[in-house]
Amino acid sequence: MAHPHTVVKVDLRGHSIAALATHLEGVQRFKYGVALFPGHPGILRLAAGEGRPQFDQRGNFLVRSRRHWLDGETLAVVLDAPSDEWTDFSQRFRETARYGADVRALLEELGRRYGVEDWTFVGTSEGSVSAVHAARMNPDLARRVILTSSVFLQSRNGPGLSAVEWPALKAPLLWVHHESDPCQFTSYRDARRFAEKTRTPLVTVRGGGPERGGACQAFTAHGFVGVERETVLAMRSWVKTGAAPADVAP
Repeated sequence: MAHPHTVVKVDLRGHSIAALATHLEGVQRFKYGVALFPGHPGILRLAAGEGRPQFDQRGNFLVRSRRHWLDGETLAVVLDAPSDEWTDFSQRFRETARYGADVRALLEELGRRYGVEDWTFVGTSEGSVSAVHAARMNPDLARRVILTSSVFLQSRNGPGLSAVEWPALKAPLLWVHHESDPCQFTSYRDARRFAEKTRTPLVTVRGGGPERGGACQAFTAHGFVGVERETVLAMRSWVKTGAAPADVAP
């Protein structure tokens, strides 16, 4: 929160959608924008009150590490769920045309404010479901997609990435996964399998810690704890060069 940060909200028909925009001090126009889709539940309840943004999920990997994306040409924005989905932001909703249109409206407004024309969609854990479907429905906006600690398997929350029609995703794709991810729905074995299936690169992350919390929580290897900066810098390198990064270790 040491960097400038602004809540940008778009009012739509009967609901709104917002993002938290973060950038370096003194920079107003950006070549690159990274649209960050946080993990479960993906509901930040963003508000601009009390002189500084108020929001939930501060510990999520993409939320807490967003500062590492920042440089003189990169804007980081964390997307909230649409306001009418704050009670149940289901995976099935994230597949709908309505959600794709909501994300488009928000990113177009951010593009107007900050000059961004080159967007990368980045999802983590269940946020990978949001990122891949938003990108699929907005091929002209999503120049590339990065999926980290992805939910591969079906669960009570939905199908994860198990039913995605990958040929429908036109953007270049990069997988990022910790070799020791302890979550049963996001195994490294499945990351390797999906990378092979889609014929796209996988960045393997090792090391980090110390860990705390449950297996699928943000302060374990599932959330790249202790190697956040190295992981983000590898992703940012791919955004700017298109070259698959080397594996990550502290």
